[in-house]
Amino acid sequence: MTSTNDIRATFLDYFAANGHQIVPSSSLVPRNDPTLLFTNAGMVQFKNVFTGQETRPYARATTAQKVVRAGGKHNDLDNVGYTARHHTFFEMMGNFSFGDYFKPEAIEFAWNLITRNFGLPAEKLLVTVYAEDEDAAALWRKIAGLPDQRIIRIGTSDNFWRMGDTGPCGPCSEIFYDHGPDVPGGPPGSPDEDGDRFVEIWNLVFMQFFEDPPGVRSPLPRPSIDTGMGLERFAAIMQGKRDNYDTDTMRALILASAEVTGQDPDGPFRASHRVVADHLRSTSFLIADGVLPSKDGRGYVLRRIMRRAMRHLHMMGTKETVFHRLVPALVRQMGAAYPELVQAEALIRETMRGEEERFKAMLERGLTLLSDETAKLGDGQKLPGDVAFKLYDTFGFPLDLTQDALRGGSHEVDVAGFDAAMQVQRERARAAWSGSGDSATETVWFEARDTFGATEFLGYATEQADAEIQAIVSKGQSVTDAPAGTEVALLLNQTPFYGESGGQVGDTGLITAPGLRIAVTDTQKRLGDLLVHSGTVIEGTVRVGQAVTATVDHERRSAIRAHHSATHLLHEALRRRLGAHVTQKGSLNAPDRLRFDISQPRPLTPEEIAEVEAEVNARIRENSAVTTRPMSQEEAVAQGAMALFGEKYGDEVRVVFMGPAEENRPAWSIELCGGTHVNRTGDIGLFRITSESGVSAGIRRIEAVTGKTAETASIATEQRLAQVAAMLRVSAAEAPERLAVILEERKVMERQISDLQRKLASGGDGGASTETINGIGFIARNVGDLPARELKPLADSLRQQVGSGVVALVSIADGKGSVVVSVTADLTERFDAVELVRAASAAMGGKGGGGRRDMAQAGGPDVSQADAALDAVRKSLT
Repeated sequence: MTSTNDIRATFLDYFAANGHQIVPSSSLVPRNDPTLLFTNAGMVQFKNVFTGQETRPYARATTAQKVVRAGGKHNDLDNVGYTARHHTFFEMMGNFSFGDYFKPEAIEFAWNLITRNFGLPAEKLLVTVYAEDEDAAALWRKIAGLPDQRIIRIGTSDNFWRMGDTGPCGPCSEIFYDHGPDVPGGPPGSPDEDGDRFVEIWNLVFMQFFEDPPGVRSPLPRPSIDTGMGLERFAAIMQGKRDNYDTDTMRALILASAEVTGQDPDGPFRASHRVVADHLRSTSFLIADGVLPSKDGRGYVLRRIMRRAMRHLHMMGTKETVFHRLVPALVRQMGAAYPELVQAEALIRETMRGEEERFKAMLERGLTLLSDETAKLGDGQKLPGDVAFKLYDTFGFPLDLTQDALRGGSHEVDVAGFDAAMQVQRERARAAWSGSGDSATETVWFEARDTFGATEFLGYATEQADAEIQAIVSKGQSVTDAPAGTEVALLLNQTPFYGESGGQVGDTGLITAPGLRIAVTDTQKRLGDLLVHSGTVIEGTVRVGQAVTATVDHERRSAIRAHHSATHLLHEALRRRLGAHVTQKGSLNAPDRLRFDISQPRPLTPEEIAEVEAEVNARIRENSAVTTRPMSQEEAVAQGAMALFGEKYGDEVRVVFMGPAEENRPAWSIELCGGTHVNRTGDIGLFRITSESGVSAGIRRIEAVTGKTAETASIATEQRLAQVAAMLRVSAAEAPERLAVILEERKVMERQISDLQRKLASGGDGGASTETINGIGFIARNVGDLPARELKPLADSLRQQVGSGVVALVSIADGKGSVVVSVTADLTERFDAVELVRAASAAMGGKGGGGRRDMAQAGGPDVSQADAALDAVRKSLT
């Protein structure tokens, strides 16, 4: 049997042998198309090449592209697991020509590969062409020898591809495989074309027109080719299967699911295993490409995928978190082809584990609410949309999860009501957003960019340079001059000022000339390569065309450089201590501190923080040279450079090397970076981590300081420790041990106090007095300022004392009233503790209350009515 991995390799090697550049799969997060949620086709990474906005050093390319279709226009989520060929994640193999070859070569490449290299019988193949594309039909007859009855003309948009309303477009030709007459279904274009007999395996797109305006087409001067072959579909054919989920890769994942759940892979949970196998792939690859579960955008789609898989695992009876245990099986199957899976394996597993733990806790709480709300509905009534929205907004239930939970019963969700509640929230959020108000200013900079081009940055080599004022903007308008006291934004032909980017803040300083002085308070990058200096004219009048001297604030720049270089050392130290899953998710390099966000599913321990800090300081003490070198991105990555997720790099990149060379690495830290850095690591001075905290699920934030700021922080810490030691009357070295003893003694005393309070509240050694109401034993006590957390343990104790009856306790602590009602097990059919506690709460001006039939708790603001609360329970028993 030909493995899926072998099929992928054969495809790429075939096109490489025919002059194509093998281009790695791009990220599932599109970097050049904000209209797409995820990469959904092989051509996405080449979109700007096809439109002429970008050039590549090759005219032919081939890829095996990671693709996700879940959410947005292309959404296969609901069908996954129940059909033979739907996936949220799949691989799209393709070959591309950027104005090089066209239809004859594309058809010949495709036909020879599938019939000669892969050995598919020609008689099993048929093709479709666009009804008006006679050239393609003639080529299929000539190259493949196909008769007219196996060349099917399709006149619909299915066989005409468009990039959008305007832009490149052209006819398509699809290759189909015939499974034979024993499989239901008809050929493409027939009424029963949706059957399983004829399966599309390859789509060839002939980009030969440019459409603008819509409906008006003109021939492209250099036609191009874009093709796509679904690897999973083709692997099924090559392995003699009619179902993608029966191929080697998918079957291995299904068997892994069966192993962790203990459920037969082909039994009643067959569909659930298929859902888990598919969603394991999309989940893992999305996390590896930097997407983490969240409440919106890509993160929310990922969360829906993950929770759908976890729900199916729950259906199969799993009690523990098991989804993460499937990741090694995926890495074994696909890690060789996609090394990012291997690199991110720890992050993937921990993210899955954390999300499943949160999901299980959320599921129980949400299902309780859902059960309570459906109990109020009559037969056939819909669950109100606002309830479904509360499940979504408060408990994280995607709408489809709520719908699944109701499936099989007599209720369904009022989807229109849910959508209305969602819209209200969106409008509320929209109303709270005031907008940037920068549209006029942005227009000015577009005009400046068209007139003057990019600003030349000199700041790597110098902190002072002569320049010319090219443009002056004040109050959003372009002006020719600006007097003293005016706030301005200036464009120079060249500058030593660094514009904020890559986490590094912009430079400040002075722009001067005879009789002119401008204080620069910020420098920003606009439109990618314009460096705009914002500040105030302190003296004189600035004019367009004026010769000036631009001087960066040296001390501030030096502090920023130290923090930026320390960030690189910190990044590498974290990866070496915690694992290769650690990648940068955000940063700030300012003169007084650095902030570094990383992908890390759990908090760092104090020991890990200390070890990382020590590692960075060790690299600083080495005082090794910090060097930079321009090179191609491919060369940089080959040398071990970190290419950060979400960053777009050009053909040439700037690489920063820090620390001594190691085996197979030219330096200890190697990163692609456009920022400014120290000359030697020793210039950083002392490095001190000041805090570690969580930003969101899977993201941790580390804040640190360097140099004089770090020295000041260290002195302040030592002073605080000395103060604590003096209060404890021990040396600083003995303070932690002494403090631990005091804290333990405090715990013991707190327990003793609680025991005494409960004992006194229950009536001392003689016990609490019990009254009888209609044959029901009843203990009612106002226990004064006993903390609310102590009421339930006390009620448990008194419930044992009463034997059969009801206990009601009320306390007033911190100005708030709390009440607990407990009912012995033999009486819960007659009395509901929740109803009793709500009556008591109402007497104190409270609302609600919750718990179980045997134990419930509530509160009330009117503490003067504490005794009335007990009377309310007493009255309910009569």
